Amino acid sequence: MPRYKRLFTLCCLVWFLCLSIASASPLSDQQFDPQRAKLLGYIVSQHLTRHHYSHKSLDDDLSIAAFDLYLKQLDAQKRFLLKTDVKMLGAYESYIDNEIRRGEIHLPIYSAQIMSERIPIVKQMITDLLAKPFDFTRDEQLETDNKKLEFCSTDEELEDRWRKTLKFQVANRYLDIKEEQDLAAKDDTATSEQPPATDDELRQQAREKVAKRYEHLFARMLQEQEQEHFDRYLNAISRAYDPHSNYLPPDEKEDFDIHMRGSLEGIGALLREEDGYIKVVNLIPGGAAEQEGQLESEDTILKVAEGDQEPVDITDTRIRDAVSLIRGPKGTEVRLHVKKADGSRRIISIVREVVQIQETFVKSMVITPEGDDTHYGYLKIPSFYRDFKNGDKNARNVTTDTRNELEKLLKNNISGLIIDLRNNGGGSLSDAVDTSGLFIKKGPVVQVKDSTGEIQVLADKDPKIYYDGPIVVLVNKFSASASEILAGALQDYHRALIVGSKHTHGKGTVQAVLDLDDNLPFRNMEHFKPLGALKITVQKFYRISGGSTQYRGIVPDIILPDRFEAVKSGEQYIDYSMPWDTIQSSDYTPLATHLPIRQLQLNSEHRVAESPEMQRIIKQADEARKRIENTRHTLTLAAIKSERDSLDGEEHTDTEADDEATVNHEEDWQKQINEDPYVHEGTALIHDLLTLG
Repeated sequence: MPRYKRLFTLCCLVWFLCLSIASASPLSDQQFDPQRAKLLGYIVSQHLTRHHYSHKSLDDDLSIAAFDLYLKQLDAQKRFLLKTDVKMLGAYESYIDNEIRRGEIHLPIYSAQIMSERIPIVKQMITDLLAKPFDFTRDEQLETDNKKLEFCSTDEELEDRWRKTLKFQVANRYLDIKEEQDLAAKDDTATSEQPPATDDELRQQAREKVAKRYEHLFARMLQEQEQEHFDRYLNAISRAYDPHSNYLPPDEKEDFDIHMRGSLEGIGALLREEDGYIKVVNLIPGGAAEQEGQLESEDTILKVAEGDQEPVDITDTRIRDAVSLIRGPKGTEVRLHVKKADGSRRIISIVREVVQIQETFVKSMVITPEGDDTHYGYLKIPSFYRDFKNGDKNARNVTTDTRNELEKLLKNNISGLIIDLRNNGGGSLSDAVDTSGLFIKKGPVVQVKDSTGEIQVLADKDPKIYYDGPIVVLVNKFSASASEILAGALQDYHRALIVGSKHTHGKGTVQAVLDLDDNLPFRNMEHFKPLGALKITVQKFYRISGGSTQYRGIVPDIILPDRFEAVKSGEQYIDYSMPWDTIQSSDYTPLATHLPIRQLQLNSEHRVAESPEMQRIIKQADEARKRIENTRHTLTLAAIKSERDSLDGEEHTDTEADDEATVNHEEDWQKQINEDPYVHEGTALIHDLLTLG
């Protein structure tokens, strides 16, 4: 366990940086070696069964979970395998534990053979389907939620599924090209003397462009080796313990080290692979994506284009290959075709840059509501950063910056404080504790339980309170890890009113990263290196009141409308996430004065009902819910165009009132905060706290 203790301070930073590790390295040319696989399976299984927090056994139940995850990695969209293939693979469903125990690994080898047979069949299907026009007047529907689909029984059934999928993609590509041509025709500065393409020519271009995207996809898939299937196999076993335990092959281990060094050239976004799609986990503060302002957590990246080149479809692509397309040299442009969490789509152009993780720091401003001479402080904490590369104990960190900003605000005689933790993905655990201590007398802040059952209480030891007035903390479902520790502690001490989405993210676990090349269990095994690494969950967070922050997250005192309410984001929606539970509460003393929660809720509900901005957000949330629930698309050209036009209109509205839009200048930032409806409600709640006493 000492190895885990050394990483303890970095535990939240692992969440912030490494929820999803992806390598920009080319595909590994390492050939599959059964003896190396036997050794790797043994080492990984030993670490998981001995050191994972849950102490799950590698048994039939865990095998079934691992098989489920492995199958999703293999063909999440159900566009390659037939039911007969899945049935044959299913013979291993409860046998994975036996494979690992005996050192005879068959499932990844067998699945690699099946996929090598299925890919050329599907490739030919797509080639034949795209060789002729589609009938866009035929009234039929496409189901886009793979969870609602079963694997096809025959090649004919699979071909029909592909026909509908391609028809939908070609229709959208045709409308893109037509819109571009129509815009060019209206451009007075255009000098081209070429006549506009006919409708038939545009449709032909659309089919050719979709065909080119699939050429890239199949080229990548046909390059896959047995070793890569085995790497996925080990990763599925690890994720069956919990979603934050992962096997990292050697090239992904190298990428982890790049992240931990604190900079990389790219867009500054952390990604994960989910059911065949590449999704955004979080944006690195100060990165190119955050500065551009349109990419958000839970966005799905469908296609990637280098500059003005043809976009590459990354559906069913391994995350390391997707990142290799997204990442690139500083100053170059990448265009992301993105499906937003509410179902809308857009193309986001981002200029890559060197991302410095600590580039964006705590910011503050004074808010004076119109018609009121009362001053309120606003404090934005984007992450719990600390310069770990700098050994100096006074290196820049979020706690010191927060204290400095508080001192500035106090000079303005503020009557209350808003702490904004929305979209804060976490960071340094020690700073979560120290920042909490700025608002309380000394005392416990968070409890940490390890896999042996030992509980450590982390406390603020500084008796000084740097701000003792009323506090409102803004959170949303993207507030995670260290930000949940701060919000939970202030809520338990009755020190602040927590306001926002129905729950925060619920990431209440701690990971350690083990280099598998260290301490090989047997002699004469050096030639099998490098073996990669294992990210493993070894500890769990608990509030001082005893409840875990895991799974449920922090439930706000005041719940406000959320346009992403229908988006299933959070630990409770992730396969095989660890459960919520409780331990004994710490010895702490909350403030004697209880907050008048019920009256505050009633006052807030009344204001929300009267607020045009909040009502607009409620309407957006309802529209997003309908889009998310309606996963069937009518495949006539008129219906597809109508749906696109509808989304374009809502997209414009969202952009005008995006409460979390990133801006580049201080004046613009202050204007945005002053117009934020959630900040308005925060100041109103502080006013209620002052008047209700």
